[in-house]
Amino acid sequence: MNLLLAEVAQATLRLADAGVPSPRFDAEELAAYVHGVKRGELHTVADGDFDARFWAAVARREAREPLQHITGRAFFRYLELHVGPGVFVPRPETEVVVGWAIEALRAMDVAEPLVVDLCTGSGAIALAVAQEVPRSVVHAVELDERAFGYARRNAAGSRVNLHHGDALAALPHLHGTVDLVISNPPYIPLEEWENVAPEARDHDPEMALFSGPDGLDVIRGLSRAAYRLLRPGGLVVVEHADTQGGTVPWIFNEESGWVDAADHRDLNNRPRFTTARKEGA
Repeated sequence: MNLLLAEVAQATLRLADAGVPSPRFDAEELAAYVHGVKRGELHTVADGDFDARFWAAVARREAREPLQHITGRAFFRYLELHVGPGVFVPRPETEVVVGWAIEALRAMDVAEPLVVDLCTGSGAIALAVAQEVPRSVVHAVELDERAFGYARRNAAGSRVNLHHGDALAALPHLHGTVDLVISNPPYIPLEEWENVAPEARDHDPEMALFSGPDGLDVIRGLSRAAYRLLRPGGLVVVEHADTQGGTVPWIFNEESGWVDAADHRDLNNRPRFTTARKEGA
């Protein structure tokens, strides 16, 4: 074992003691970031090239600063994104949500499907859809100024059309024409603040986390915004907390013009997102 791997082993213990959920992965990722190599190449770093900045990075993670804020990058499906203070860090759970949407778009009998990502944050969802459905036309909306800056940087050179504004009132020129609306909105009840992981509670923007007493205020608004934007037969895909699987589908009810509302589970078999179809096709 070389020096760096020995230090990674010690860092893993420190991070585990601090309650970090994935201590070994995080220690290796920090070591790779500091030394400019891939995680699988840590054994190639000579002892003389060990960089003591590794321990400064470990101390930041030990204090529960998000790993992605320290490295400045987040991986999402096939993307590497710029992230940091002021923007929500995309989670692996959302990859499953996007996967469902991509499959639904591929199954549509539409040559160039029109897609809208509301509350885009870093732009992760919109960019993944644009990359994996090459003929899609993708619009993404974000209200927060700092988050929009990250989205703009991530979307540079892509086909994603970015819009700075309120997701619930955005894109009036697309009324009734969109094939799929997707969103990972804020959905944590305000009263749950103390139970949120420190990485999110203390570092993600509050606007991206909390949404009223029951966490569903924005999702209720999204149901109206999506209905306004979608063509008859268009689809909506909305992520939610695993405790809201029995509630969110009821928001997309027949009285509001929706059909086929259903909930779906993530890779851990937890309720994770709701889909529905606008009536009329």
